[in-house]
Amino acid sequence: MITCFIRYHIDPTKKAEFMEYAANWGQAIPRNGADLIGYYAPYEGSSTLAYGVYNIENLTEYEAYRARLAADPLGKENYEFAMKEKFILREDRCFLKLASSPHSKLVKL
Repeated sequence: MITCFIRYHIDPTKKAEFMEYAANWGQAIPRNGADLIGYYAPYEGSSTLAYGVYNIENLTEYEAYRARLAADPLGKENYEFAMKEKFILREDRCFLKLASSPHSKLVKL
């Protein structure tokens, strides 16, 4: 299992648009085969950083998932919405593998 972390730099005057975008992915991403952990919008501190996080089995499955997402009506609509409204200034994506598993219970000395 790998986890995709997407870091967005968003226009701070268009936070509502990002919130709509995130809610739409909340429907489309799980429907197309990824395990969505969530989308996170600015709350305190930075007003321009936002994140999307989901799990996928491997990079081969990621490619198949991306093809399904591109064909999904809501996926297409959401991408076009982002392009039209221009609230995403930059998007960075990386894939990480969980390194702390299995998690241990607290050990009392």
